[in-house]
Amino acid sequence: MARSAALVEALKRELRARRLTYADVARHLAMSEASIKRLFSRRDFTLARLDRICELLGMEFSDLARAVATPEAVISRLSEAQERELVADPKLMLVALCALNHAPFEEIVRTYDLGEAECVRLLARLDRLKFLELLPGNRYRLLVSRAFSWIPGGPIHRLFKERACQDFFRADFDREHELLVLVNGRLSRASIAAILERLRRAAAEFAERRIDDARLPLAERRAITLLVAARRWEPAFVRQFRRAPPNAAAAAAPPTARGRRAP
Repeated sequence: MARSAALVEALKRELRARRLTYADVARHLAMSEASIKRLFSRRDFTLARLDRICELLGMEFSDLARAVATPEAVISRLSEAQERELVADPKLMLVALCALNHAPFEEIVRTYDLGEAECVRLLARLDRLKFLELLPGNRYRLLVSRAFSWIPGGPIHRLFKERACQDFFRADFDREHELLVLVNGRLSRASIAAILERLRRAAAEFAERRIDDARLPLAERRAITLLVAARRWEPAFVRQFRRAPPNAAAAAAPPTARGRRAP
């Protein structure tokens, strides 16, 4: 019973970290919100339902199980203040990204323009942020889950959009290990939901492979960024030709145009 309670608590933490509500879970499982609340209060989940909720979270059930087995490593997202601290110090951000990729201390210092003492100080700051645990011999242990991600719309995302987005797209995406796919169209709600689930799974697989490849030397791993985005959107050159809905046109018209007598 204690294990099932811990599993449900871990599930709640992951939902809160992603700003997902019981209503979001209900929509995903095609159930009522009241039924979802009962499932959580009674801790009465089938494996199939747990797997479906993990799909919504963009993580595997094994990630959830590991979070229960190692409760100190359950951070799937930093706070807004913690992300701001990373953004304010590029070197701190650099070491955090290296740590996410399990780069040994010696390789960080050898690869980047950081002195040993400076790198230790930066690791110590990440230790205070509970991002990792600094161990003897300049080793460290990550305290983030395998499903770790940045806050949607948070400081890291804003930094990318404001400063790095143009640099990222300044390429033809035709070299080895590069890909740019642009598609658009009109899909049903069910089809959109299915596509988004697959994209979340692709992002989860990326995180899994990053951890699986951590045993390789840094020189054998290539820096690669996966950007997954989807939204309801039409380009401005298309939107400009959209007709206003009849009710919107009527509401925008002056009183005399709507049939009211002028004073």
